Amino acid sequence: MKMNLSNRRGFMKTAAIGTLPLSMVELTFADPQQNFSFAHISDSHIQQIKGTKFVNNWDRGLIRAVAETNLLNPKPDFVVFGGDLAQLGKKEELDHGAEMLAKLNYKTYCVLGEHDYYLDLGAYWSELYGPHYYSWDHKGVHFITLNSILTYDKWTFERWPSDMQRMLEMAGLDNPNGSPFMVGEKQRAWLAKDLAGVDKNTPVVLFSHSPIQKIYKGWNFWTEDAEEVQALLKPFANASVIYGHVHQIQYNQIDNISFNAVMATAWPWPYPASYAQAKSFMPKLTVPMNRANPFFERDATGWQLIDMDNGRAALDYNLYDNTNRTVAYNPKTRQPEDRMFQSPQNRVSPQTHF
Repeated sequence: MKMNLSNRRGFMKTAAIGTLPLSMVELTFADPQQNFSFAHISDSHIQQIKGTKFVNNWDRGLIRAVAETNLLNPKPDFVVFGGDLAQLGKKEELDHGAEMLAKLNYKTYCVLGEHDYYLDLGAYWSELYGPHYYSWDHKGVHFITLNSILTYDKWTFERWPSDMQRMLEMAGLDNPNGSPFMVGEKQRAWLAKDLAGVDKNTPVVLFSHSPIQKIYKGWNFWTEDAEEVQALLKPFANASVIYGHVHQIQYNQIDNISFNAVMATAWPWPYPASYAQAKSFMPKLTVPMNRANPFFERDATGWQLIDMDNGRAALDYNLYDNTNRTVAYNPKTRQPEDRMFQSPQNRVSPQTHF
């Protein structure tokens, strides 16, 4: 693989006016005819207020993401939606969000988020988008989508008096009544079988909603069986995990696996004080969370161009009302580094940064 700078610059020139959190991912090969890109949109949290009335700010985020994706030049080969289409998993919310996504002019692959799942355990979502986990190949890259937001059967089936109570408990970010996410034994067995037929030099890109890491359990930025899934990816020369859920910039390197988070179209974590106007529609926080710019509601949201060079992710973040950032894999240190905020003397061993 090699960087195709002319293609990248062409996209940047066209998309630099974009103001919506979506991700543009470009995979570049030695043969320019093999180059392709895909866009990534995530975490819209479409929320019904009553009847046909929905939280307007969340609606506008997804509508704008779809519109800007349709205007991308060069056009992506496909789009990935990274989960949490709805806020409380209701049919009305999923239908409303699906109507917006249907306006995309590209084939779309969808990831299941916990907000889509825990009301009816993904039954209606499956009617809209099909299986909860699957894989496909595209121009020499093997792509995998997992349902990473499962949890223990006892928590799911025995603890709550109603389906909606279960949904409300899992929807709380730092709710002590929540439960850690996991991929689960059944999916791990499927993943092992799926990867058994893939050449170890084939780039593998795995999409999940939770990070497939153990970052911070208190906010459920955590996947309980992360190490088991990572072990299945370890034999591959180039493996990447792209995930939503965290609504912020994160990056990490574990062995051969590059981890990169994408931003949300709804709100950033932590969200600014200016969202107080929508207080009744925001998850209740029990842990104070402060932003550098508490009066700008889109602080820490934006979109990013992701170059896959030799299987390693380099992210160019375009942030609103803030300085753009680039996170790129450094072959010398063997970890992703933020070129602006990590000076050589401050470099540390591989770990999660956010």
